[in-house]
Amino acid sequence: MKLEILTKHENKEVQNAIISNIRDLINYKNLEPGDKLPAERVLSEKFGVSRSNVREAIQKLEFYGILNSKPQSGTFIAEIGQIAMNGMIDDILSLEDQDFKSLVETRILLELKTVKLAALRRTDEDLERLKSAFDAYKTKMISGEDCLEEDLLFHLAIASASKNSTMNTLMLLITPEIIVAYDKDRVCDGDVALAEVKKHEDIYLSILEQNPQRAKETMKLHFAKLYDYIYGEDRKVKILEG
Repeated sequence: MKLEILTKHENKEVQNAIISNIRDLINYKNLEPGDKLPAERVLSEKFGVSRSNVREAIQKLEFYGILNSKPQSGTFIAEIGQIAMNGMIDDILSLEDQDFKSLVETRILLELKTVKLAALRRTDEDLERLKSAFDAYKTKMISGEDCLEEDLLFHLAIASASKNSTMNTLMLLITPEIIVAYDKDRVCDGDVALAEVKKHEDIYLSILEQNPQRAKETMKLHFAKLYDYIYGEDRKVKILEG
């Protein structure tokens, strides 16, 4: 399975431009709550972007409750006034990229919970997915190949096995960016590679054995290095103590 890791900065700029254009369109045409927006095809031609870019921008505005999409009917303005809508869109456009340290802390807190839930709730199908991801990661790590995608798939498989859709969604949002930023500057070979493989294997075995406490402890060990990478050895891993 091949994953595409997008250049988020460029994608964000395109999305923000489309969102700004949608806001201007609503204001220019004096559209009101409940009014229908033009079709994605029309908007993509008007704004000079792809339909997929328009769809992503609309989905983002849906997430914040500004638009509502109805299957087979189209996209409509939510029941909020124009002043509130403009204020909300201004806030969306001014959002800065997430602070990397905050993302790491959020990921650690999430995965310490998801791995415990995965150990309690995993199915045979989840185990197959985890084992497949682990085996692919192990093969590439030991051979010295880039195993970024395999590492990502392993952690996402844990989130899926937790059977908590909200945590799973959050993991899908934040994990790729963290793993890319962390892995791009490090090379693992020799004993380091074997140690990383062992950590992943211990996590897998804890889930296999349905031992949530061991699963949490093995995940803590896995994250200690990531935490030190962000904060340094002198600010030891208080977030891991909980």
